[in-house]
Amino acid sequence: MLVDSHCHLDSRAFDGDRADVIQRARDAGVSLMMAIGTGDGPPDLEAAIRIAEAYPEITATVGVHPHDAGKFDERTAAKLEELCTRHEVVAVGEIGLDYHYENSPREIQRRVFVTQMEIAASQRMPIAIHTRDAWDDTLELLGSHWAGTGIRGIMHCFTGTSEQARRCLDMGFLLSYSGVLTFPRSADLRATARWTPIDALLVETDAPYLTPAPHRKIRRNEPRFVEVTARALAGVKGIEFEELARRTGENYRRLVGLAPETQSPAGDAGISAT
Repeated sequence: MLVDSHCHLDSRAFDGDRADVIQRARDAGVSLMMAIGTGDGPPDLEAAIRIAEAYPEITATVGVHPHDAGKFDERTAAKLEELCTRHEVVAVGEIGLDYHYENSPREIQRRVFVTQMEIAASQRMPIAIHTRDAWDDTLELLGSHWAGTGIRGIMHCFTGTSEQARRCLDMGFLLSYSGVLTFPRSADLRATARWTPIDALLVETDAPYLTPAPHRKIRRNEPRFVEVTARALAGVKGIEFEELARRTGENYRRLVGLAPETQSPAGDAGISAT
């Protein structure tokens, strides 16, 4: 039942053994992986779709990462809207704001973020959010342009404060915990995960990044290591690993419109908040 709700399987880090990486994930009990389709940015928006076409256990997103917001134009918007109709695509992402590296100017990032939220809302698709050193603006824009849609979403690699977690939950977002949860310095994050409602939890790898402890010496993360984070999260929540895997898997399937224990996208990927 394990689901890796965020991995970059298109990464060049996997070019030499992508099929083996996916098989190792299967062998570790990972039933679904959501491949993030931001790739190298426009004009190529189909990085994850190409992988999802080849593997039934992989779902895809489409979107423009804030790093590449400066490449976004009207043609990109039209292509993104078109790709949202592909059956492999279950969400728009990862989208948002990144003020740490500022590879694109902040104002452009904000404008592109809003445009992509509008496209996702028009298609009734959930969104996967990236935010780094930009929490205030991210929450403000989500409150203004997303919260009223009634569509849920994912806070990818959630590392925020408990107050930021509460605000995300109030808007119907699921919090996706990555290998950061396992780091020794992440005591506050583990405290937040402890009280996060189980029906609002997801787990992810963000592979090839953020390898969980105790595997930090392995430089390349893989979807199979989502089991490590899931076991850590189960310990934090005080529940059995199997229960955590089942519940987070169900959460993911509900979010993206998959039938229970089904490995192929089915129907409308949007889901109304409850």
